[in-house]
Amino acid sequence: MQSTSLAPRLRSLDVYRGFVMLLMMGEVISLGKVDQAVGDSAFWGFLHYNQSHVEWAGCSLHDMIQPSFSFLVGAAMPFSLASRINKGQGFGKMFGHVIVRSLILIFLGIFLRSMHAKSTYFTFEDTLTQIGLGYSFLFLVARCSVKMQVAALSVLLILYWLAFALYPLPGDDFNFVLAGTSREWEHNLSGFAAHWNKNTNLAWAFDQWFLNLFPREKVFRNNGGGYATLSFIPTLGTMILGLLSGNLLKSPVASAVKIRKLLIIGSILLVISAALHFTGINPIVKRIWTPAWTLFSGGICYYFLAFFYFTNDVKMKNTWSFPLMVIGMNSIAAYVMAETIARFIASSLQIHLGPQYDTLFGLPYRTLVSGFLILSIQWFILYRMYKKGVFIRI
Repeated sequence: MQSTSLAPRLRSLDVYRGFVMLLMMGEVISLGKVDQAVGDSAFWGFLHYNQSHVEWAGCSLHDMIQPSFSFLVGAAMPFSLASRINKGQGFGKMFGHVIVRSLILIFLGIFLRSMHAKSTYFTFEDTLTQIGLGYSFLFLVARCSVKMQVAALSVLLILYWLAFALYPLPGDDFNFVLAGTSREWEHNLSGFAAHWNKNTNLAWAFDQWFLNLFPREKVFRNNGGGYATLSFIPTLGTMILGLLSGNLLKSPVASAVKIRKLLIIGSILLVISAALHFTGINPIVKRIWTPAWTLFSGGICYYFLAFFYFTNDVKMKNTWSFPLMVIGMNSIAAYVMAETIARFIASSLQIHLGPQYDTLFGLPYRTLVSGFLILSIQWFILYRMYKKGVFIRI
């Protein structure tokens, strides 16, 4: 059992969370449309790439949103657990709260994905549902020793890798049309790594059975992006990596030691994941959250956390990060706003400012103008909530 001594709230966790949510909310800027309108531009092409998800193997900045959010859930767990224990809450009460929170996250994710559907859209690859599916297990792991946490992470990733490795590759009679892909798809992996190709893997086969247990407008055949329900298992691995970082930040060792360890662990994770990827043992694929992706994205998360911890909790350079903290302290509200009222704000701006208001800097940059205004309004709402002490918690 880990130490339950209280520690001051770390600003770095809120700022990092705010940075992640800003990346998500920033989708309204639509840098891809600017890139397409401007044409041959390395600058806008770079920004476009990093506001898009890679097609399969690899990583962009945008691909780091979901793992960062999941990682931070784990990083906050030691502080939350210590607070509840010091309030006198027993295991039963805490676990009951965890179960309720898990269910809320799952159903909130389904609700948000169903907003523009004709009926409830049962899907479990969304960020909130993935966290909800693994959150109860995270709580149980958090009550173990650090050695047991590392062991749990190792066993989880190895078994998940093995399950995919043992699942047979598609034969000559495989129906690629049913899978929504093709044998000649340019992003297909070859050799042993082909066990982790799009919609020909274990997780896709599971979803063909599992998702059709729920009422659907039509039979589930495949996910167009290759995303899968079972990704919650390696996502739990990401949360455990976050848990381990939270244990380190909560420990009494010097700040310099914490930063050094964060950077060392991050580097080790990056080296291991790169070795797995380039040897073909396990590719780095975010869409199905391969074990190599868990380690790779976890390494980047450790780097991010080291930066935010150093600048905000050690050097106390907090002025620049205040806008991020405002978002991070109300991350659930920010998430829901990005999924709901962004469209309402966009249409309202057109009504009140005129249909051409966003052409101020020319047609190619319309989404920069409209997106900036939408982001500003959303941030102002979050700021007013912050000033009034209104924080939505689950």
